[in-house]
Amino acid sequence: MALRQCLQNFRCGASTSLRDQATWKKIVDHVSGILGEGTVVGAVTDLENGKLWTLVNAQTGSHATVRTELAEGKSLLLLDIIYPARLNLAKSVEDLRRTLCKELDCPRLCSSELPAIRHGDGKAVDGSYMPTVDGRWVEYDFTDLVYERDTPYQNVCIYSSGQYGGCLVLDGDMNLAESDLPYTLAIIGDGLESYKNKRVLILGGGDGGILNQLMKREPAYVEMVEIDQAVIDGAVKHLRGICGSAMDKLEGPNYKVRVEDCIPAMKEHIANGTQFDFVINDLTAIPISTSPHGSFWDFMREILDLSFQVLKPDGVYYTQGNSACAQPALAMYESELMKLTHRVDFVTSKVCVPSYNELWVFYEIWRKDHEEARAANRLKPLSR
Repeated sequence: MALRQCLQNFRCGASTSLRDQATWKKIVDHVSGILGEGTVVGAVTDLENGKLWTLVNAQTGSHATVRTELAEGKSLLLLDIIYPARLNLAKSVEDLRRTLCKELDCPRLCSSELPAIRHGDGKAVDGSYMPTVDGRWVEYDFTDLVYERDTPYQNVCIYSSGQYGGCLVLDGDMNLAESDLPYTLAIIGDGLESYKNKRVLILGGGDGGILNQLMKREPAYVEMVEIDQAVIDGAVKHLRGICGSAMDKLEGPNYKVRVEDCIPAMKEHIANGTQFDFVINDLTAIPISTSPHGSFWDFMREILDLSFQVLKPDGVYYTQGNSACAQPALAMYESELMKLTHRVDFVTSKVCVPSYNELWVFYEIWRKDHEEARAANRLKPLSR
């Protein structure tokens, strides 16, 4: 059964006391009134600490919890209302908010109501809620789940969205949407680099966006190493707005897509003395943690170390960072850069990625002992 969940809260005015039993009964009656025939089935009262809790259960299949808390010296009324979607109570719930604002001497700005949370509407809707990096929930306008695979590496889903087109979601995290060209252009340093007659190594990038953009720039050779065939298969079929026809064949005159782990692939290049002008790392964002320790950080350090071994001395390493609000994680990453075997320097850029609903940070990194070559090869002067 499809359900709707509505959350409201009210900071009561100084003239209102929720300890007053008549006031409390009136609130509960208002809530019961919108649910239909309801019965109070449980109540907890702690008047000394100003706390009351009531559960209203209605024969319609709806129920609500009504409770109070003290917040900054004022009484805070919290409502959690759940009802079957077929009842279509959205307007009634909004009217309830207006009524309670008057009853509680609570200006509208001192009350809030979240958009109804949808439950049980099918996989497309159930997968439409995702957190931003700083813990804010985003509800996506997914209309259909068009592709899903569980692989040895991750859960791969592609959803259809009215705003963003096809959306690639990996392990429940928004990865890239057809609307997100700004992401792809940022991670290749669009407008900063000439890829003509250059050799490029892409780490990850199974959505095909980076490969698609690079092939328009006349490179000498591009190699993409993606571990998960399911990502490639899904992108080719459902994310044409990202990959175009770039991955219709996994090998062409000046490119190759290798479906394997990128670490052995890079070690193979190092053993063979193969070098690249650019390494573009599209594997994973910088981990959010309290210290730069653990398997994700170890993996990131190994990728950095191997990348600078396959890069030419005057080569450039591009990668995503994380959300602009994840400053502690970004600072830890930058500190780790200073510990690499090769001394490096870097600049960052910030881009608004539409489907992420937040600013995203990208890194351009090069060897410090080839600073002059970096400046000469760059199409625009370095600015910090």
